[in-house]
Amino acid sequence: MSTENEGTEAPATPPTPSAPPTPPSTPTPESTTSAPTHPGTTPEPTPEPTSAPTTAQTPASPASPPPAPAPADAPTVAHASAPGHAPAPEQVGAAAASGAGWPPPPPAVPAWGAPPPPAAHAPAAPRRRTGGLVAAVLAAALVAGGIGGGIGYWAAQRGDDGGSSTTVSSSEAPAAFKRDPGTVAAVAAQALPSVVTIQAKSGGSQGGESEGGTGTGFVYDQEGHIVTNNHVVASAADGGTLSVTFPDGKSYDAEVVGRAEGYDVAVLKLTNAPKGLKPLPLGNSDKVAVGDSTIAIGAPFGLSNTVTTGIISAKNRPVASGDASGGSNSYMSALQTDASINPGNSGGPLLDASGAVIGINSAIQSTGSGFGQTQAGSIGLGFAIPVNQAKNVAQQLIKTGKPVYPVIGATVNMNEKGEGATIASQGSGGTSSVTANGPAAKAGLKAGDVITAFDDHPIDSGPTLISEIWTHKPGDSVKITYERDGKTATATVTLGERTGDN
Repeated sequence: MSTENEGTEAPATPPTPSAPPTPPSTPTPESTTSAPTHPGTTPEPTPEPTSAPTTAQTPASPASPPPAPAPADAPTVAHASAPGHAPAPEQVGAAAASGAGWPPPPPAVPAWGAPPPPAAHAPAAPRRRTGGLVAAVLAAALVAGGIGGGIGYWAAQRGDDGGSSTTVSSSEAPAAFKRDPGTVAAVAAQALPSVVTIQAKSGGSQGGESEGGTGTGFVYDQEGHIVTNNHVVASAADGGTLSVTFPDGKSYDAEVVGRAEGYDVAVLKLTNAPKGLKPLPLGNSDKVAVGDSTIAIGAPFGLSNTVTTGIISAKNRPVASGDASGGSNSYMSALQTDASINPGNSGGPLLDASGAVIGINSAIQSTGSGFGQTQAGSIGLGFAIPVNQAKNVAQQLIKTGKPVYPVIGATVNMNEKGEGATIASQGSGGTSSVTANGPAAKAGLKAGDVITAFDDHPIDSGPTLISEIWTHKPGDSVKITYERDGKTATATVTLGERTGDN
């Protein structure tokens, strides 16, 4: 490929040099072929000609194959210098570029219609010298390391001299570590000193071995009253013995102040109550919501001071439970929790997230058995007496030693379930099922009426009705929904009372 210079006429017969010129390493814009340049070698500069060159035009097609090698005596460039003419500016730039190597020559402007010249290879950039920079970085690192070591040695010397040290051992917990209020650990630590383990033993008969069991209770006041379940102390109520053990290992004798079989609540009194007792705070069970966190403390299977956690999984759960001796059943509209409760937890507190008592753990539902306190394990269904009800009962027992129950003055069927609570045809011993001039009679209820709601709570059986009645106090006025002869009606009943369990 060749280029042409506008305005310069080429001679008819260009002179032939006696020897082929040595091609420069960097191709000039006018060259059609160039010799390869090997890395690491630099070609010698070509002397500038003293005559103006004439350019022979040798047209070539870009798409044609490369030409055959020229003979040894033929020139390898398409341009020869004619004597007596000054070199063209392009050739001067090329010669300077081939001699100096930098800066690269400006690109040649080809004539109109001529193929573009081959791209010139830019000479390699001069190699940067990085040795000084690396040495400077290494020197800076050594200086910084020396300064850091000096500071560490100075700090260590100050620590050895009795001064404060900034080093904290990873194997030692901070001495002032405190758990945040409201955590399970913090609530348990606050409540545990007020939770006791109760050992109950019966009086025995004619030198025989005494029966007994283990349960839980909690400090109710500073006078030494302990609240627990009735079924925990029932075996020791007549001639038996009771002992109460605190978490610090100290034990005290106790006696029964009062028991309520129907509520399954009992109150004990320490015979020699120590000073500084800390009663557990009482919450409000009416404000409890499903999903609230719960903490249960007790002595499951005799393992005192056991703490388990869960949530309130249901409210107003009707539960009828009885102790293992087959004694009188108790009825409650219970708080249901999935906190692990087992035999031995009975009578222990069910706490909310703030550490306040919201219930007294009383019964569990076990696989293959009904509600009660038998020696079966927890399946995540535990039931607690709401503390609002337990508080009223405890106050009655401390004051009079006897429980007081609200009543409607009617006997209901305790075996049927699903259709409501049906008023029986007759009462105990053939008496009337509706007490004359009693609350139910005054409200117009009769035998055969089916009570389906009590204070807007649905009723599906006799035990459910009793559980709901016992959440109220004597004298409360409650709306009752009932069915008679297929028709629904409502009435308002003012609750009466009954004192004692017999």
